[in-house]
Amino acid sequence: MKILQMSNYEEMSRKAANILSAQVTLFPESVLGLATGSTPLGIYRQLVRRYETGEVDFSGVRSVNLDEYCGLSAEDPNSYHCYMKENLFGRINIRPENTHIPDGTARDAERECRRYDGLIESLGGIDLQLLGLGVTGHIGFNEPNDFFDRRTHRVRLSERTIAANARLFRSADEVPRSAFTMGIGAIMRAKKVLLVVSGKHKAAVLKEALFGPVTPKVPASILQFHPDVTVAADEDALSESRSAGLLNEC
Repeated sequence: MKILQMSNYEEMSRKAANILSAQVTLFPESVLGLATGSTPLGIYRQLVRRYETGEVDFSGVRSVNLDEYCGLSAEDPNSYHCYMKENLFGRINIRPENTHIPDGTARDAERECRRYDGLIESLGGIDLQLLGLGVTGHIGFNEPNDFFDRRTHRVRLSERTIAANARLFRSADEVPRSAFTMGIGAIMRAKKVLLVVSGKHKAAVLKEALFGPVTPKVPASILQFHPDVTVAADEDALSESRSAGLLNEC
């Protein structure tokens, strides 16, 4: 595991965008696993800027997103379909048919989950998976559990996750209570993983994920077993790990 400490969010975003840009430049037909939420926004702004200046060409890239809220259509402004279109897909030259996100309106949850797993397999798996870290230690929407969910599944979101995401809705009551999420298996089979974390409110859970026991109670801790993980985090996010003297171990 490689841990990169950045001074602030902007520097973290630039570094992460460098890694993603290099992947696409070296391997133009890469399969990118993409994340949503507030942390990747700076990364996506950087990627858009690099596309606009001609530095990066996304025409051959395929993408698979980690998750989508159940019950939200692709046209819903709170859906991750809209998030990706507004912040990345609609602003670069990636082909719409090469972008994939779970269908939040699927009536048959089991069928949709198996479809998404089959899709990822048909693409040959993920070359580089971008991950954020939730306040509960979740990656994707893989919430704390008694076991690691290997496959795409429908998950009931924790109250902490709902509260954390309420800022993106008019009220917490509007936040969907469940979501489709890529499973831990697909994430762990990605050839490379890039975990991005920002802010003091993530410091305690990041320390648990990187240096605590591997446990489904902290889903991100499974990344300790992945052979190629890069963590790009700002000083605030790494503050507890640093004060505990743990960063010198990596």
